[in-house]
Parts: sequence; C-alpha cells; structure tokens
Amino acid sequence: MEQYHETILVVEDDVQIRNFICYALKAEGFTCLTAGNAASAMKLLLSSQPDMILLDLGLPDMDGEEILKKVREWSEMPIIIVSARDQDKEKAALLDLGADDYLTKPFSATELMARIRVALRHLYRQGLPRPQSVYRVGGLELDVEKHAAALDGEPLHLTPMEFSLMSLLIKNAGKVLTSGYILKEVWGAAYDSDTQALRALMAALRRKVEKNPAKPRYIFTEIGIGYRMADE
Repeated sequence: MEQYHETILVVEDDVQIRNFICYALKAEGFTCLTAGNAASAMKLLLSSQPDMILLDLGLPDMDGEEILKKVREWSEMPIIIVSARDQDKEKAALLDLGADDYLTKPFSATELMARIRVALRHLYRQGLPRPQSVYRVGGLELDVEKHAAALDGEPLHLTPMEFSLMSLLIKNAGKVLTSGYILKEVWGAAYDSDTQALRALMAALRRKVEKNPAKPRYIFTEIGIGYRMADE
C-alpha cells in the first residue's frame, strides 16, 4: 500500500474523537494538526497550510459548513466532513458546497483511511505536486517517506520519538514552536504540559545532531517559548 506523509488538519471539538483520529493518522505516516474550534482552525490553515482537512460540523464557535465555504473561496484542498449528522439532504448540500466526502460518526480507522486515500488520489490526479518528502538544513537531512535521517552524509540512528521530534522541527525550519505545540504533536494532547519529558527528548536529539550541544548549530532554545530549527 502506498505510504503517505501529508499534513492533515483535524477540526473536531470532541477531545476523544480528535485523539482517536490523530492516533490513526500518525500510525499511517501522516502529520496531524488539531483544532477544537473554528478560530483555531482558520489560524492553522493560514500558518501551516495543511494538505487536507477532516472537518466536524458541530463546532462551539461556528458551524463547520461556514469553514467549508471560507476555504473553498481560496483552496481546492480535500475536505472530508466528519459528523454525527446523517440526513441525506444535509450531506448532499455539503457535497454541493465543495466537500469531497462525508463520513458519518461512528466510524472505524480503516474506513477513515480508505476515504483519505481516495481523496488524495483524486487530488494528485489533477496534476498537483506531491508534498515534500526530503528536508535539508545545512548538513542535516531527513527523509520522511523512508523514515531515515543523516548528518553530513552519515546515517543518524534516531529512536521513533526522536525522529518524530526532528521531523516536526525540520518541517517548520526557521519557525519558533511552543513547547505545548511540540508536546501535543509528538506525544498527544494529554501530554501538552509535560515539559520535563520534552527537555529530556530534546537533549537526547541534540546529542546526536550537534557537535557541541552547548553551542547549537541546528536546534535553538527560545527561552520561555519553545524551540526553533535553523533554516539554513
């Protein structure tokens, strides 16, 4: 089966469902961004430019239909509606507005992944480029698809957690990522305050990528905020 490495934005206010979807996505190689309301979703759409949206309708600050309309004003990215509403007329109306698919809750991870793969195949048949797979910053290289990393041409042997952390940093090279954001993306929403675990993992990664961790070349600490990967 083809391996994907796209970034998918999950817009869902139910924490358990959101965590379930992200767990399933990450198991298949996707990067998962999450938003619990429409305001957060719109900020992430503009700042992170995901490849696809999984969109719940019943959000606390705006109906998902309004997000669908707004996104369709400027983007053709795949949008799959994920909702407990199962009225055929409403499904048809949302598809007419530009949704690519409609998945009714509850659903299995298997069905979710099948729907995502179909939407992505349709997207790339339109001739749009596949998202980047290999990232480079200086002598540091990471191949998401092959799950491999190298430093100055030599293989880097990273644990799965170290690879996830470096992947997140290098995909956002030059950007400051907050500690809470990193924790949610690498560990999940339940661990967004475990800064001690993040510091330990960051120190382990730095020992492998920095010749002198005290004078970093690649990974910088932004005191009181989080971390940043160099952008060149």
